[in-house]
Amino acid sequence: MPERPSVGSFVHYVSRGSADGIYPAVCRTAVITEVDPDDDARVGVCVFNPTGLYFHPLDLGGCAQAEEGHHGGTWHWPERV
Repeated sequence: MPERPSVGSFVHYVSRGSADGIYPAVCRTAVITEVDPDDDARVGVCVFNPTGLYFHPLDLGGCAQAEEGHHGGTWHWPERV
């Protein structure tokens, strides 16, 4: 059974990178701050960037889960090492 997201869980957020490709999309540490009651795969996150915190709340669209592909603007569970 797949893990269900919950408030306080650490996840990876994939940054969008820049349109010109100078800054690639990279994984950043994030904490789930809210979970969509109708869709467990859509959450609000607080992302820890080297330059500060970034908030991606549900009321501004939230963040969709993407375990495969890791597209910019999505979240996924950290890889097991």
